Amino acid sequence: MRRTKPKETIIWEAVPITGAGANGKSLAKVDGLVVFVTGAVPGDVADLRVLKKKKSYAEATAIRITAPSPDRVPAFCKHFGTCGGCKWQDLSYPKQLEYKQQQVIDNLERLGGLELPAVTPIMPSAGLTHYRNKLEFTFSNSRWFTKEEIGAQDAITDKNALGFHIPMRFDRVLDIIECHLQPEPSNAIRQFVRDHAREHGLGFYDIREHAGFLRTLLIRTTTTGESMVLLALGHEDAAARELLLSSLVSTFPQLTSVLWTINPKKNDTIFDLDIRLFHGIDHITQELPNGPGGRPLKFRIGPKTFFQTNPRQTISMYERVRDLAGLTGVENVYDLYCGAGSITLYVAGQARHVAGVELVPESVADARLNAELNGIVNVSFAAGDMKKTLDTEFVRTHGKPDVVITDPPRAGMDEPVVRHLLELDPQRIVYVSCNPATQARDLAILNDRYGIDFVQPIDMFPHTYHVENVVRLLRRS
Repeated sequence: MRRTKPKETIIWEAVPITGAGANGKSLAKVDGLVVFVTGAVPGDVADLRVLKKKKSYAEATAIRITAPSPDRVPAFCKHFGTCGGCKWQDLSYPKQLEYKQQQVIDNLERLGGLELPAVTPIMPSAGLTHYRNKLEFTFSNSRWFTKEEIGAQDAITDKNALGFHIPMRFDRVLDIIECHLQPEPSNAIRQFVRDHAREHGLGFYDIREHAGFLRTLLIRTTTTGESMVLLALGHEDAAARELLLSSLVSTFPQLTSVLWTINPKKNDTIFDLDIRLFHGIDHITQELPNGPGGRPLKFRIGPKTFFQTNPRQTISMYERVRDLAGLTGVENVYDLYCGAGSITLYVAGQARHVAGVELVPESVADARLNAELNGIVNVSFAAGDMKKTLDTEFVRTHGKPDVVITDPPRAGMDEPVVRHLLELDPQRIVYVSCNPATQARDLAILNDRYGIDFVQPIDMFPHTYHVENVVRLLRRS
């Protein structure tokens, strides 16, 4: 029997942490080697245990903070360090903003090779906790055990969890006691569902075997106090489902919408599933102020609808997008990746016509309903793959655009779409991005024809390394 020699444990002592890197990790240098560090913030001095060492870089984790950074603050969540969310909550908020701003600049200048104007100071989030309007929790019959539980050496009898996946472990879920991301009744609903499931012996999902009754729990809320619950089940058990959902409604009679679905697939996506109504109505309604004519806009949000997850910050972002579009009432506007039409409707009051394009048919259906709900008639919506939809017939029908607004997913725009923008030749492009790296890639393709004249980073996700960015491009003369 061949024996593998155990790897030598390497400890580096008293290493200064010098900056912030990608994916929420910090940076250090040891003997000229760049080190990506977890468990430390910039300004700390820490002892590091090496996890991986290559010729050009190393990865390490902080095992002891020997001198804390002046920017270090106490983490507020009991799950910090185990849960994969809110990785920057031990870093002061002003420093978070500083590193996010620099992340935008680095991506656009270094990755995109772009020439930038003075970048506008990042827009801070009005709320630092309980800012999300949507969370999805996973049921698992094989939960992640914390170091404290393992160290106690007591017999662990309850292996079920309702919470979030552990980073890099698709099959392990951390049981969440309290989450600071979403306002109530989110925590109370999750706790109730978990307690009911345990009390009645309901099966939690086996992620490896793809078997089990309770699978995922989606909770959506609005700033106007409405809330939606969607329970996804691995298989039908009518009696257990009825008892659980009726008990939920009895305990939370304020719920606007209670839905359920059966998901027999090997992934958790719901876009191709039949969603069924148990209680209330099949949607909730979010209001955003300062729409056309100063009136608030109402948006119908269903279980499959994409809507920005930080609604208070969304208002600020949409106002900035509308300002950057430079509309005077005579422009023809295309809104690409329009989702449920939120940006489309927000700018419609200052445009001649806005044409929204979106891949997901359900979102387009919501967009049309939202236009009708708000009495906005100078808009139209098309569903389809952007590469195929923006064809000659589309331009003939909707007119050549004076302004294009685009808000693609994290992967950015497909290259054929970017190149088609060059053919459309609008005067201005306003590019909203949740990933400055893919934004930089797309802007580099447009660079010969368009120059960047405004950059606005926006913090939509406090205590994370994610940053939103809005760029305006003007056609070169």
